[in-house]
Amino acid sequence: MRTVNLESQKNGTMSKAKEKSAKKRVVEEDEDQLPIFDKDVTEKKAGEEEDADLSDSEESMFSGLEDSGSDSHDEEEDAEEGDDEEDDDDDAVILDEILTKSSGVETATEPLATDKNTPTQPDEKTAPKQKRKMNKGEGVAMDDGGEKGLITTQHGDEYEHDTSDEEDIRNTVGNIPMEWYQDYPHIGYNLDGKKIFKPIRNKDELDEFLDKMENPDYWRTVHDKTTASDIRLSDEQVDLVHRLQKGQFGDVNFNEYEPSVDFFTNEVMIHPVTNRPQDKRSFIPSLIEKEKVSKLVHAIKMGWIKPRKPKESTPQYYDLWAKEDPNAILGRHKMHVPAPKMRLPGHEESYNPPPEYLLTEEERMAWEQQDAEDRKLPFLPQKHSCLRAVPAFSRFIHERFERCLDLYLCPRQRKMRVNVNPEDLIPKLPKPKDLQPFPTTMSLVYIGHTSLVRSISASPTGQWLVSGSDDCTVRFWEVNTGRCMKTLEVGGAVKSVAWNPNPAVCLVAVCFESTVLLLNPALGDKLVVSATDQLITSYEPPEEDKEQAVTWALSEGPEHNNGLTLTHPKAVKQVVWHGKGDYLASVMPDNGNNMQVLIHQVSKRRTQNPFRKNKGLVQCVSFHPLRPYFFVATQRYVRVYNLIKQELTKKLMTNCKWISSMAIHPGGDNLICGSYDCRLAWFDLDLSTKPYKMLRHHKKALRGVAYHTHYPLFASGADDGSVIICHGMVYNDLLQNPLIVPVKVLKGHQITHDLGVLDVTFHPTQPWVFSSGADATIRLFT
Repeated sequence: MRTVNLESQKNGTMSKAKEKSAKKRVVEEDEDQLPIFDKDVTEKKAGEEEDADLSDSEESMFSGLEDSGSDSHDEEEDAEEGDDEEDDDDDAVILDEILTKSSGVETATEPLATDKNTPTQPDEKTAPKQKRKMNKGEGVAMDDGGEKGLITTQHGDEYEHDTSDEEDIRNTVGNIPMEWYQDYPHIGYNLDGKKIFKPIRNKDELDEFLDKMENPDYWRTVHDKTTASDIRLSDEQVDLVHRLQKGQFGDVNFNEYEPSVDFFTNEVMIHPVTNRPQDKRSFIPSLIEKEKVSKLVHAIKMGWIKPRKPKESTPQYYDLWAKEDPNAILGRHKMHVPAPKMRLPGHEESYNPPPEYLLTEEERMAWEQQDAEDRKLPFLPQKHSCLRAVPAFSRFIHERFERCLDLYLCPRQRKMRVNVNPEDLIPKLPKPKDLQPFPTTMSLVYIGHTSLVRSISASPTGQWLVSGSDDCTVRFWEVNTGRCMKTLEVGGAVKSVAWNPNPAVCLVAVCFESTVLLLNPALGDKLVVSATDQLITSYEPPEEDKEQAVTWALSEGPEHNNGLTLTHPKAVKQVVWHGKGDYLASVMPDNGNNMQVLIHQVSKRRTQNPFRKNKGLVQCVSFHPLRPYFFVATQRYVRVYNLIKQELTKKLMTNCKWISSMAIHPGGDNLICGSYDCRLAWFDLDLSTKPYKMLRHHKKALRGVAYHTHYPLFASGADDGSVIICHGMVYNDLLQNPLIVPVKVLKGHQITHDLGVLDVTFHPTQPWVFSSGADATIRLFT
């Protein structure tokens, strides 16, 4: 029994010694972690332990911050547990008894067992926690009576321990942004590798505002991101922050104005800075320098080197207006401008001038009434008998002074003027006589329409002409006689007409409002007319009729017999045929719709919309004469599409504000565009997407342009009532640029309602041009 007591006393003293060493180690670690926060923190924690409510420090205890204690102590515990289980049991019993005393709460504990067989063992889980709590200490010490007291920590040497004096080593994540942990419940890991959980309570903006209003220490509270806790700064720390904000040193006792020590002075010291022996060259003359000096002395003796003369201190002045002497300095200067020469004196300045230079009384009075700038002579001519009788000139000093001012303030500037003959700037163009044939005179006027004629088109044989007018009629004319062969009335103002270019078919396309009418005018060869009727009537509709954007129907009425009607969803502005004569394109300008251009096939009565997207307001379209290309002109651009590949090939930039009309050269490699801003742009499609030539011959907006199918001619009609014929030769040699020469201005149309020529077209075989105008006439120029 005695041996048990001795053993328990021995173990008790050992555990007390361990407890003291653990407390000392915890206090030292706290000093190392936050040496500047210790006083206020210990006071705060002591006050919070007396309260029964759950405070922030206790929340942080639950959040896992208490687990970041000393690693070495936990390792010692593990070692002791592994060494001797019996010692562990006795230590736990004594530890439980000490904790019961220190807590100040009377709890019924079981008596100590003296028998080894029946020891009172506490719970295995609670013992290490209680042990850890006691070891941590938190700045609270136990005296002999079991009452709590505050430990006033002593500041030791900060370099005594090998730990940082600024960083809190409880959190081991390192120097990383704490925002990475904002979506996690923990904020880092302690020294044991366990997660440090955030406090249970998260402050929102309202709590932050209330804390700001009610907490008197809010201004000195700093949030520590690494441990997610608030730290109250002491007065010394606040003073430190204020000093750093003012740009002062952190240490109060540091004197920044210490007297400087001048290590190297002018006084000769007893000991040298370096104890190196003197160089040999410091007292032995150099042979190399001796050789150099002897050479210099020899050169001076021989006269090769002359000693420098002292510079003359007297300033040198240059005559700014010196004569242009080629040997003078100013004469050699390239930009020298000589002084303006004074006018030499004439007879009127003589002391005895001829009588015709003397002024009469009327001239003298007129001279006196004139302003000084308007007088021809600045003086009055006078006659003296001899040179001795001539008085001194009264305005001599004044004139000399003005002459000096003229010389001094004269704007002297040399302008490099190139003498160019203006005729050399005009390009050498061939004479119009050498470029014949082209239309020169007005031969026929086709009269019959009562309103402006918007569109005309010639038959492929050149025998007939069709015209559409705003008087809701379509007229067919015989070209050679000017006789109106037929007149068809339609249900609206005709916007465009187009004769089928295929000579084997006799069809005319007419568009008015939202309808396109395909007519057989029954003019010319009867075989061609009957073949056209058979083409229209022999169509058999397929079994499955697909929905189309356009309604196809046979025309009704005696005048429209043997024709087709294509009803469009919107108003049609233009119709144009393909070169083979089976395809037809119609334009419905509408900026908010992608169905602006439709292509129709007459033989199969099929309509298709080639474009999915809207690229702008379409003005006019045209088919390529040879290749499967389709030209679409919007307000500013002309887009060239490949119909087989179904892709955009080119986009031509016209540099115009608004395109009005377009025509394609029969060769297919050149194109002209007319615009409402009086410009005609010629494009060479093989050269560039920008205009090869920009012609500004017209004074008003262009309404129509056209190429001749056989002759190198193109024409343009404008609102100024004129048609300009130009010679446009395109060469087969790709290295040779097209030759563009304006050859004739044809006039004859009268301007009506500010509109002139509305459409132009060439005769298919002859060098003739037709023009239709706002004066309700069609004119033929041959």
